[in-house]
Amino acid sequence: MPEEWKNTANVVVIGAGIQGCSIAYNLAKLGMKDVVVLEKDTPTAGSTGRCAAGIRAQWGTKMNCQLGLASLEILENLHEELGMDIGLHQGGYLMVAYKESEFEQLKKNVALQNSLGITSRVVSKEEAYEICPTLSAEDAVGFTYHHRDGHADPFLTTIAYHKAASERGVRFYKFTECTGIKVKDGEVKGVVTTRGEIDAPVVVDAAGPYSQHIAAMAGIKLPFYSERHEILVTEPVEFGVCPCMLMSFSGNYYIQQRPIGSIIAGCSPEGHPEDYSLGNTWNFLEHMSRVIVKLLPKLGGVRVVRQWSGMYNMSPDKQPVIGESKEVKGFYISAGFSGHGFMFGPISGKLLAELIVTGTTSIPIDVLNYDRFEKGELIEEPAVV
Repeated sequence: MPEEWKNTANVVVIGAGIQGCSIAYNLAKLGMKDVVVLEKDTPTAGSTGRCAAGIRAQWGTKMNCQLGLASLEILENLHEELGMDIGLHQGGYLMVAYKESEFEQLKKNVALQNSLGITSRVVSKEEAYEICPTLSAEDAVGFTYHHRDGHADPFLTTIAYHKAASERGVRFYKFTECTGIKVKDGEVKGVVTTRGEIDAPVVVDAAGPYSQHIAAMAGIKLPFYSERHEILVTEPVEFGVCPCMLMSFSGNYYIQQRPIGSIIAGCSPEGHPEDYSLGNTWNFLEHMSRVIVKLLPKLGGVRVVRQWSGMYNMSPDKQPVIGESKEVKGFYISAGFSGHGFMFGPISGKLLAELIVTGTTSIPIDVLNYDRFEKGELIEEPAVV
């Protein structure tokens, strides 16, 4: 039964992926009443439900390290807080470097991570093979590892937030598309949707790959583009073939084994394809299959069950925008996560809710406002696939 329609709210959140659901839950948790979430489809139907759902604290910038660690700490206790299993599995991330310059960057990353309380470490090839016994990476020049990294189920996690938010009074309007943002005298006044208008003093753009289009409705230009990334999953195989997440930046891959035994794998595309139809290609399937078998020879002959694609909402420095618009008071943005919206969702939702309700945040995020792009103050993240 659809939620009763009301044309007023205190906060309207656009998008019911991990960002929108986490923001809504955290707003309600902080005591905010009359929160509405708009979703043009259903919760998790967008990028969240199409992601590989990795979670990690191994990053190359202080900001992302802080976000990654804080998110891990939330996820480790989230099933108790929300009362639902989120499918958390912490088998660690094993980073694989094939170039000396890349290994030097990974070592710098580890030093930064350690200074921030992240217990990542450089490991030898022998240790890497102990962590992933079926690995074949004789051409690699170095490895780093963090045992608390891993993955969670994107559907279970998001629906847990959705359920907990609903229980705290948040209204979710499914199959309701935002078609306009009402702005007057530099202040947001509400939204226009396919079901009607809602007056609200606060609107949050958590629309994932469509965030730049939503922002444009408010007269704000976000320098984002949304890039199609492909992914595949195999039939289940004996668990332990790939107990950690394998990731390489020069190798351009991520590979992990889900608890049910299936292998999920993906890579960054060439040419930055912006394809909202979310098409699939034979080239990706062939390329990714070769990469998997080279790294994990034991998987030779395993069958691919299906492949699909999702969108990375890319920012110029591969770090998100989290904060209030400078031009339009009351218009907040949580977007541009560059493929890492799921893993940052628990902490970014908490921080944005804090900002809206209290005006301050438990982790300083001033550097994540979008005016950094105009100022040329980019904070380039080197650790992205």
